[in-house]
Parts: sequence; structure tokens; C-alpha cells
Amino acid sequence: MHDPQQLRREIRAQRRALTAQEQKGHSQEIAGILAGSNLFRNSQRIAIYIENDGEVGVTHLLSNIFSLAKRCYLPALRPMLPNRLWFIEYRPEDSLIPNRYGILEPSIRRRKPVSTYSLDMVLVPLVAFDASGNRIGMGGGFYDRTFSYLMTRDNWRKPKLIGIAHELQQLESIQSNRWDVPLDAVVTEKRLYTRDKRIKKSVL
Repeated sequence: MHDPQQLRREIRAQRRALTAQEQKGHSQEIAGILAGSNLFRNSQRIAIYIENDGEVGVTHLLSNIFSLAKRCYLPALRPMLPNRLWFIEYRPEDSLIPNRYGILEPSIRRRKPVSTYSLDMVLVPLVAFDASGNRIGMGGGFYDRTFSYLMTRDNWRKPKLIGIAHELQQLESIQSNRWDVPLDAVVTEKRLYTRDKRIKKSVL
């Protein structure tokens, strides 16, 4: 089995090798699949992300979010707690600013962050995923630390964590760590997988 760092290098290279047309097509397919799911229909407060380094773009979903009067949120780096995220409401007229990684995020001076457990669904970028809901991220642990409280809850698990990926990012197995927070579902350009002990093909 490859080590996580090697896997990150290999899969990041594969997704960066996708053409702009392929990236756009995958993004549109994923937006359509997710918008047609019960997960999306039953969520009112939805957090997305701004893509970076070949990650699947999710901004095609914005028109669905706003046309259905749902509320959209974006992550922002927490200044006082390293490797953790805030979530701030985003509206179409808002401007975004680059953080220390060069990724655009909303300004905390414009609106106050909301509590994570008030969100219904969070779209999570990833480098790789497997059939058990395990995820390899970029290595910073931002999402795992931010949502670590979900590991202690059997009921009332909010928000749902939905991985967004190209189909090529699926692996047969990923060795998870005790601090890794599993995904509730993963959406690729091919299908939506939901987790019930193991992620299964779903028609939600």
C-alpha cells in the first residue's frame, strides 16, 4: 500500500492532468447529481468550498442553492486556532479575499461565523476516498479538526459531510487514523455514494 504522501502526489498529478473541458464537465455532472439528491433537497444551510489544485469545482451548484432560497457558506481559516475552519455566509454580491494559501475566502469582518452544527451539509474537497467513507485530504487536517466532535455522536450528527471528487480519486482501501472523520457520502461525476457502514452506490 502506498503511503499517504505518495498517494497525494500521484492523485494530485492525475487530477491536474484533466483538461479544462473535463474539469468543467465533471463539475457540472456533480452539481446535477447532488442537486437531484435527497441530501441536497433536505438541506437548507449548505457549505461549499473554492476549488484549488485541480479539486472539483462546486460553484455550478450556487444557482441551485440561491434559486431555492437555501443559504450558502464558505470556509475561512480561523486565526486563533491553527488548522481549523470557520464557516461564513456567502451571498452573490460578496467579494472574497485570498488567505495565506492563496485560496479565496469570505471576510470575517463582513459577517460573523456560524456554528458548525447549525449547518446541514458541508461539501468537502479531498485527494482520495474509499468505499468505507475514508478520505485523504491535503494533509493539513482542517476538516478533521473542525468536525472532530462528530466522532463522539451516534445521533443528531450535523452537518452531513459530503466528499466531492473525480471518479479517478477512488481507491480500493485507505488506512484511516483514529482522528479521521469519515464522510457521510461522496459525489463524483459518475454517481453518488452514501455511507451505511460502507459507502454504497445510491439513487438518492
